[in-house]
Amino acid sequence: MASVQLLLASASPRRGALLDQLGIRYQIHPAELHEEPQDLELPDHYVQRLAAEKSLTAQTQTRTTLPVLAADTEVVLDGEIFGKPEDEDHAVSMLKKLSGREHFVLSAVSLRHGDQHWASLSVSQVLFMPLEDHEIRAYWRTGEPLGKAGAYAIQGLGSLFIERLAGSFSGVMGLPLRETSALLKQVGINPLANPMDPTLGE
Repeated sequence: MASVQLLLASASPRRGALLDQLGIRYQIHPAELHEEPQDLELPDHYVQRLAAEKSLTAQTQTRTTLPVLAADTEVVLDGEIFGKPEDEDHAVSMLKKLSGREHFVLSAVSLRHGDQHWASLSVSQVLFMPLEDHEIRAYWRTGEPLGKAGAYAIQGLGSLFIERLAGSFSGVMGLPLRETSALLKQVGINPLANPMDPTLGE
């Protein structure tokens, strides 16, 4: 059986599915943090800080010798970080603000191996179609918005609301594959390498 190549500091099934898409073999150790922006913290600083803290927390807790990969994704509109909805009213409020507007999705990736740390940031622009209240309520009832940054999932029914995407589809999902692949090459993990390559995962 092939050996594990890295530790994923996330329980997100979407991030796991994206790593599966790359053929990466990983084990999971979620890093639970208090996710709250600091005073006057800019959205790009916030998302990168959280990703870095997640990878460090997982590395410290497990004392693993494997590379540790973490990510954080946030939806930003007019400088406001939306986060994940707490309940239906919160989700409806978010989606009403996104309705007919263009917003940013910031997805930061952090990779640690020993004392080394690499990081990358993906920025995408997403334009929503105008949404009717009944559409927003119906979407909430599907259960999909819960636990999703900005209260929508681009890989699910939320795709019905998107008129245009400029950037990374996988980044909006939660793990930008181009940036992630570039970081993984720093630790000898190359998704395009022959699986029989003896250097894979070193």
